[in-house]
Formats: sequence, C-alpha cells, structure tokens
Amino acid sequence: MRASLIQIAVNQDESVHARRQRVASLVREQRGADLVVLPELWPVGAFAYESFAAEAEPLEGPTFEAMAKAAAEARVWLHAGSIVEREGEALYNTSLVFSPSGELVRTYRKIHRFGFDEGEAVLMAAGDELVTVPVPDLPLGVATCYDLRFPELFRGLVDAGALAFVVPAGWPERRREHWTLLARARAVENQAYVLACGTAGTHAGVPQAGHSIVVDPWGEVLAEAGVDEEILTVDLDPAKVDLTRKQFPVLRDRVLGPQPPTRA
Repeated sequence: MRASLIQIAVNQDESVHARRQRVASLVREQRGADLVVLPELWPVGAFAYESFAAEAEPLEGPTFEAMAKAAAEARVWLHAGSIVEREGEALYNTSLVFSPSGELVRTYRKIHRFGFDEGEAVLMAAGDELVTVPVPDLPLGVATCYDLRFPELFRGLVDAGALAFVVPAGWPERRREHWTLLARARAVENQAYVLACGTAGTHAGVPQAGHSIVVDPWGEVLAEAGVDEEILTVDLDPAKVDLTRKQFPVLRDRVLGPQPPTRA
C-alpha cells in the first residue's frame, strides 16, 4: 500500500477558500497512491480559535464537496484531515474519510480536546465514538492530535481491528519532541503502523512542529518530514503487522482489557 501524507502550510494570509482549492489540487496530484492523509483543521488553523465559529461548516459543506471530488478524481482513500463542524449550536473537530469513489465512509469527532480550560476544550464539544475505516488489507484506526497522548484510545482501536493509525494534527513546535516520541510509542505498544500528519507554518501566532512521520509496527521511522510544506510518500506492507505480532506476541500477554473466555 502506498500512502502519501501532505504536510500543509497554513498561512493566515491565504483565504480558506484559496487553501481549500490548493489542497484539493495537491490531493489530485497523488493519483497512484492508495491512501492520502491531510492534517488537522487545515482550512482554518488548529490554533485560530477566534475563527472557529466564523469558519465552521456543516458536515457536507464546502470542504466536504472539494475533498469528495478530489478523492474521486485521484481514486484514493482520503483522510481529509478535520474541519470545524457545526451541528446546531455545537462545534466539533471532525475528521472526514472518503473512499476512492468519493463517498464519505467515516467521520470522527475528536474525543480529547486540547486547551485545558480554554481554546478547543471550551469552544468545541467532544466526540464519544472510536472509529475505524475498512481500508482493504490495512484497516485504519482514526485519532486526532491531542488524542495521541491517550494510549487507551489506541488500544481500543486495536481491539476493533485496526492495523494502522492515522493521526492528523496541528502540533505546536515547542512540543515537537513529544510528537515524535508519542507516535513511535503508539506504534511499538500496539504493533501497528502510525501515520501522523502535521502542519507547517504558523497558526494564530503558534509555530507548528511539522515533522509528519510514518512509523512501522516495530517502531522504526520509515519517513519524517521537515518543518516546511512537504509530501511524504511511503510504501507500507500490511503483512508486517501480522508478522510483528507473531514474532513478538506481546499483545497476547495483556492482563487488562478484552480477554478470551475461560473454559468451564
């Protein structure tokens, strides 16, 4: 499977409409890949809190329309990053995942909202469902940015059948070491691929970490971006997940979590 992570530069001088069209063009250029991944909240910027309400869109809004068309034209599975979704009076940080026909097959509302007592944590409502995507040969578990700090979410995705995790993010530069460390940790402890796609540029005065990263089930870094806009393209072997879990069957020794039934 060939995966392309598009590390988008978010420049507040570029309009949301212009960036949406530019990103759709970048997606179309990935024809030949199987999976394309975009970052978190790239239309508006993950830290542009003051713009969330104004730029919020319904689920099937302009970003949905542009990304559905781009996925179909490129014939790729597309994790289109996330948008500020408006449903009634509530805002959500919602990821959109499209099939190669342009069908919206999954949405994921971010469960762990960042900001403690401000920002996203108070402006957005939380999701409450784990989401997997039935990509052939490599079922995906979906998480977003701050979710990366909560290992129990990823273990739940493993129990739901995920062989790889897709993590779009708007991760700040000042905590970049945590970003790469946690991406590798989630891969090692779950023996799964991690495809973590961040942003470049500056969101509302917050420099972004960049450094999108792809990690294999043994924890080896297959590719890592720099700090500027960049596209990582990596070939993944789905069989490597099963091989790693057979060669080093650590998941079999779990004490907590789902267990096989005991014999009477």
